[in-house]
Amino acid sequence: MASLLHYLLVLFSFFSLVLASLSQTNFKPNRLVLQVHKDSATNLHVANVQTPGSQAPLVVDLQGKFLWANCDQQYLSSNYHAPNCHSTQCSKANSHTCHTCPHTARPGCHDNSCGLIVENHVTHQSALGELAQDELSFQTTQGSNPGPLARVPQFLFACAPSSLLQRGLPKNAKGVLGLGHAPISVPTQLASHFGFQPKFALCLTSSTRSNGVIFFGNGPYYMHPGIDVSHPLTFTPLTVSQEGEYHIQVSSVKINNKLVPLDTSLLSIKKQGLGGTIISTTTPYTILEHSIFRSIAQFFTNELSGIPQTKPVAPFGVCYESNKITSSKLGPAVPNIDLVLHTQNVVWRILGANLMVQPQNGVKCLGFVDGGAHPKASIVIGAYQLEDNLLQFDLAKSRLGFSSSLLSRRTNCANFNFTVSP
Repeated sequence: MASLLHYLLVLFSFFSLVLASLSQTNFKPNRLVLQVHKDSATNLHVANVQTPGSQAPLVVDLQGKFLWANCDQQYLSSNYHAPNCHSTQCSKANSHTCHTCPHTARPGCHDNSCGLIVENHVTHQSALGELAQDELSFQTTQGSNPGPLARVPQFLFACAPSSLLQRGLPKNAKGVLGLGHAPISVPTQLASHFGFQPKFALCLTSSTRSNGVIFFGNGPYYMHPGIDVSHPLTFTPLTVSQEGEYHIQVSSVKINNKLVPLDTSLLSIKKQGLGGTIISTTTPYTILEHSIFRSIAQFFTNELSGIPQTKPVAPFGVCYESNKITSSKLGPAVPNIDLVLHTQNVVWRILGANLMVQPQNGVKCLGFVDGGAHPKASIVIGAYQLEDNLLQFDLAKSRLGFSSSLLSRRTNCANFNFTVSP
């Protein structure tokens, strides 16, 4: 009798483990969440992704076509796989190069594997990497705090050489989190694997001492004190260039509700892909074509003529004595800058908190940079102007939803509750 009872207990334990495993395998969340922090040295934003055995800090890159990481050192995984050249995985990743390696086989170094061109969009360096497949884990959420981990057993990414990490990126970064609209980008793979809408939302914090958040899937997205920042949003069409850049249409710019005179031909995308407006997380501050910068800077200084200017601090061109600028709940009390988008009633308002940068004590500068006479894009909206704004990239409907500054709703991007729910 005792032996029968023991046998039944063992059998029950076995089936419990099998059911738990199946439950984990078949777990289909409709929303995922990633913690993001701001690096104080580079002003770039870094997400922590659960790889086999460790958390990998990856720089957030809206232009990135896939996740890439350096696998040269301390990459320990029994599930790592390098798909063979000309395999279906290579085709999915648009790999047309066979990768060879003269050294002993290891992660990132296999003969007859798929080669991928890996790019560092901060330094504009590129190198040949190896297409890789491994298990990654992401935290689920119902919108208010993280839940259990969900696994993606055969996630495709690239192993890149360590040379791509040596300049421009935060010291602890292990690679890049590619959020572009591409076949093996992070949003595309997660939506495909879990079956939710190809949609993600970015909420970058302005503080280096607290965490922002990236959501994958539809809202709600709750910030303390219980505010669903996914409603209301304003929407504008979103287009993607061949290089994977996210473009929006800026038709004019206003300061203090007054139209800034600009060469509007620069605001449209030309056939060669030049001009227009892109959104970038690897550009710390908004960059403007020279004539646009000059017009906006002059108009802004005219509207703020009562505040004494000081010698500019690079890379900025317009700076003020900070003690002469008063503060408000929405940041420094300076004129708002409005980006008028595809129609006159769709406006992205940039408030003082996203306009003024303090590069040194006693000085505040307009956080826009002169990009010269012939940049590829006329306006590059940089990470500083995105902070404490919710941006929802709806890849299925090709549209961008944006909140403008969450400070006007008495919350910010550091207010997501990262306490794990049971």
